Amino acid sequence: MARLPGDVPHDAVIVTRDLQREYDMGGEIVRALRGVDITIRRNEFVAIMGPSGSGKSTLMNMIGCLDTPSKGEYWLNGHRVSELGDDELARIRNKEIGFVFQTFNLLPRADALHNVELPLVYAGIGSKERRERAVEALTRVGLQERMGHRPNELSGGQRQRVAIARALVNRPSILLADEPTGNLDSATSVEIMALFEELHSQNQTIVLVTHEHDIAAHADRQIHLKDGKVEQDFATPSQTH
Repeated sequence: MARLPGDVPHDAVIVTRDLQREYDMGGEIVRALRGVDITIRRNEFVAIMGPSGSGKSTLMNMIGCLDTPSKGEYWLNGHRVSELGDDELARIRNKEIGFVFQTFNLLPRADALHNVELPLVYAGIGSKERRERAVEALTRVGLQERMGHRPNELSGGQRQRVAIARALVNRPSILLADEPTGNLDSATSVEIMALFEELHSQNQTIVLVTHEHDIAAHADRQIHLKDGKVEQDFATPSQTH
């Protein structure tokens, strides 16, 4: 099944069909994903939920081109990712996806501006454009007054904003966030989720992986996994959004 299925909408950015992932754990086969079919359209804000062992982290790794399926198909912006080699995967990962993690993964000796510039260095962008795009990304997340600060001079929420700016700087098709509020207190978590909502209102496609219902409620749509399968896929009720 090399071609995109005929039932897929024209604005689909993520399409999986019968996505499966098996791991050999010391001779025992663990089936982390057992045939996942999802379609995510451009400009959607989707939360992927599930308890530990549900397969949500494995699915995130698949969507983020960090792993490849044992069986099934995955298309990202029309690219059939499931048949690409490592070099092509790395290129698509850098171009199409902006990652935000629970741990901020910032360089401690670099200020916010240089942390945000880093993906552009790998992409071969010249210094003038790097600086302009990093300033633009930091301004989008409300840190225009903190560009010269190092991580240890920033609060947890500000550090996560730097990480979000770094994810945005390559102008990715998809912002992929894995438990982005996991290391933050509840008040700061609300601020960060408000930022995601604002980015979504600016037509950014966002896929958020979480195990917290109140965090997932910020998304327009929720996909619940259980035992490696999609258990529920529904629009978030408006009264909780």
